[in-house]
Amino acid sequence: MKRFDLRHLKDDFYDRMVALVETETKVGEVAIFLFEVGDFSTVQKSADRIKEAGHELMNSLKFNEVDWTIVVKRADREAQKARQERYQAVKAEAAAEEEGK
Repeated sequence: MKRFDLRHLKDDFYDRMVALVETETKVGEVAIFLFEVGDFSTVQKSADRIKEAGHELMNSLKFNEVDWTIVVKRADREAQKARQERYQAVKAEAAAEEEGK
């Protein structure tokens, strides 16, 4: 398990977070990311970025009054690809539903 403090990046940490999962952790290893929450949109964006990358979001919780943590498990290439495909399919379905309204 590795812990990464991304608070210094404010709300520009998404690319760095995914890069750290893919370069600093082993397949199956868990990473904990600490980041600063402004308007809470960062919480959903961070979860979406991890899902989009195909890794497993294990937990997301408030750390203190201004910080948030997410726990991510690095997926192997096969699982990562399958999760990415599912994520894209769900996104496309939601967009189609929204367009149909």
